[in-house]
This record gives sequence, C-alpha cells and structure tokens, in this order.
Amino acid sequence: MYPEPRTRPPESLPPRRIDLGDLLIRQWEPADLMPRFEAITASYEHIHPWMEWAAQPITLEQQRAFARAATGWPSAEGSFNYGLFGVGDAGQTVLGAAGLHDRLGDRALEIGYWCHVDHTGRGVITRSAAALTAVAFALPGVDRVEIHCDAANLRSAAVARRLGYRLDRLEPREVRAPAESGRGMVWVKLRM
Repeated sequence: MYPEPRTRPPESLPPRRIDLGDLLIRQWEPADLMPRFEAITASYEHIHPWMEWAAQPITLEQQRAFARAATGWPSAEGSFNYGLFGVGDAGQTVLGAAGLHDRLGDRALEIGYWCHVDHTGRGVITRSAAALTAVAFALPGVDRVEIHCDAANLRSAAVARRLGYRLDRLEPREVRAPAESGRGMVWVKLRM
C-alpha cells in the first residue's frame, strides 16, 4: 500500500523533542508504556471509530509491541512516533499522540494524530500538528506535508483547515474503522 521508507541521513531526522511550554511533543520512551496504555484505554470509545489500529480494545501486550517498535528513529515502517504531554505541577500527562510518517514517497511526509478524550477541544492537536508541520518543512528534501482523514472525520479535517492545508482531493478508500465513510480526504501543504 505504501512505498518502502527511505533511509534518512542523521541531518534529515526530525528532533526527538519539541517543547511548546505547556505542551511537550517527544519520542515515546519505555517509561511511557502504562501512561500511553491508560490514555488509549480511557479514549477507546473516542478513537475507535476512526483508528484502524483501535478496531478492538488495545491490550497491554500490543502496547509493549508498539513500544519496542517506537524506539527506532524512524520505526521500521518509516514513522517518527511522538507522545503529546501536558506539562504542569503534577508532572506529565499523556494528551495524545502524533507522528510524522515517511510513506508518501520522495519529498513528502504525512502527519497523523489522536487526542485523549479528556483533552479534546483545547488545541492540543492543532498546536502539535502545526509544530510537526514546521519540523517537516525544516528537514532537507521535504516539500510537501499531508494530512489524511476520512471525509466523515470532521474534527480531523478541521485541524488541517485551521493550519492552512488545502484539500487536494477526495478519493475512495477502504473502510478500516467503524465510522469511516470510504471516502478519504487528502489535505496538502506545500513548502513556502
């Protein structure tokens, strides 16, 4: 379905940590296993309709496997997987996840994301996707960033729209999650 991820030289790797003050975007670490699992479990009903990987409730063993895969930078699938963390007096809270995915071929990256159900509507995903867009365009050889979502996923489309992505096309796609319509939106932003 996707092309093989290409090998990137060290200077073309995104940072492992992006500090936005009250929002920290960083590579997942082994200690994040239980907080990530708890965030996914708490948000299951919220993310299940849209996420193929959440077709069934996520098990701790699946999260262990993800944790092993996410330690690669990039992962074997060509993804740079980030946790989104709220930083405050109580420490760090998992607000969701995001990723830069190298699966579109040359000169392009895709951004994906999900938000913890208790933190939706607060700009977490918009701010994270904006930061990852800037990071992607700072990398040599990246001229295009895309956000893909199902046409029925209005919240995800709103993020792309708010960030100035342009709807490039609607295309048929396999229904992989319960709420999907089978019509995919491809949002594109080009390097300025």
